[in-house]
Amino acid sequence: MAEIAGLLLAAGAGRRFGGPKALAVLDGEPFVVRALRVLADAGCTPVRVVLGASAAEVRALLPDPEVAVVAGDWESGMGASLRAGLNAMEKTGADAAVVHLVDLPGVGAEVVRRVADDADESTVARAAYDGVPGHPVVLGRRWWPEIVAGASGDKGARDWLKGRPDLRLVECGDLGTGHDIDRREDLPG
Repeated sequence: MAEIAGLLLAAGAGRRFGGPKALAVLDGEPFVVRALRVLADAGCTPVRVVLGASAAEVRALLPDPEVAVVAGDWESGMGASLRAGLNAMEKTGADAAVVHLVDLPGVGAEVVRRVADDADESTVARAAYDGVPGHPVVLGRRWWPEIVAGASGDKGARDWLKGRPDLRLVECGDLGTGHDIDRREDLPG
């Protein structure tokens, strides 16, 4: 059985939000703790969280600070976080990684499990919500060096994923919304 790791990208400054979204709280739980719980509840192991903005504050919220990976160049965009996270994953025995974003409180463990189902070292899978591609994304270990080499700016793996014939879109609209939180007014009421 394949080992599926969880990789949480939580390094952003949240400029439009008014501060790092990893520190935002919904129903009494910080986003970073909520997202890590989702990955753990889905069976992802090991789990790593990429930090950047307010790294010390966010690390202090983690149940296990050892899961933190700091992206020194986080300000250059999501590509930096993805590179740092996948490089850290290389030190694990994981066959694939579920890449999850900290600002998706509407994505639960059921979504992660569905997208990661039957994943292996060659998997390229992505959640879709009513046919619209979103997160999380599952990336097999085979592809990590290629993704790291091309990840730059704020696109992460978007360009790498575009037009891939082996990309498996997994419909999850029945399980969640996949909507990200960009501004405080986007928080569920």
